[in-house]
Amino acid sequence: MSGRAIIEPMSTRVALHPFLAGMKRKQLALLTDCATAIEYKKGQEIFRAGDVANRFCLLESGKVVLEANNGSGPPVIVDTIGAGDLLGWSWMFPPYTWHFTARAIEPTKAIFFHGTILREYCEKDHSLGYELLKRMTVVMNRRLEATRNRMSAVQLERMAVPPTRITSFKGKETSLDPIG
Repeated sequence: MSGRAIIEPMSTRVALHPFLAGMKRKQLALLTDCATAIEYKKGQEIFRAGDVANRFCLLESGKVVLEANNGSGPPVIVDTIGAGDLLGWSWMFPPYTWHFTARAIEPTKAIFFHGTILREYCEKDHSLGYELLKRMTVVMNRRLEATRNRMSAVQLERMAVPPTRITSFKGKETSLDPIG
């Protein structure tokens, strides 16, 4: 046996990805037609919020953070995703712009799909579009909930003021903390 790694054909990689499990052969063939292998380096920005969304990836290894900018302060990490996960759904919905910024935090391997081509396939084959939509809405719901929870936590952290202690005229320390 040689020391070279075995590289799976793209059709096999697409068919074996957990996000696509159970899809029909014809649908997998259409997906494979617009798929390419891609690698991202640690720290590499994959896409930026507000930019045109024309692709998506299925992660095979590595980790990616999704960041949201709430308008004040540094970006907030709302989710971390890895192998088996979907990265990007905005390519499927007008106005086709990213809602988050995605950045690799580890070297990451993925299957890259050309979303503009895939949208055309979905228009011609509604069963493909419906199948992708069902799978993406599960991910969307989870990510939007994670985002809401994280942004709420950040707001609470920013609003938190440490309890104030004062010394009364009798020299006794008193807390102005409503809880304590």
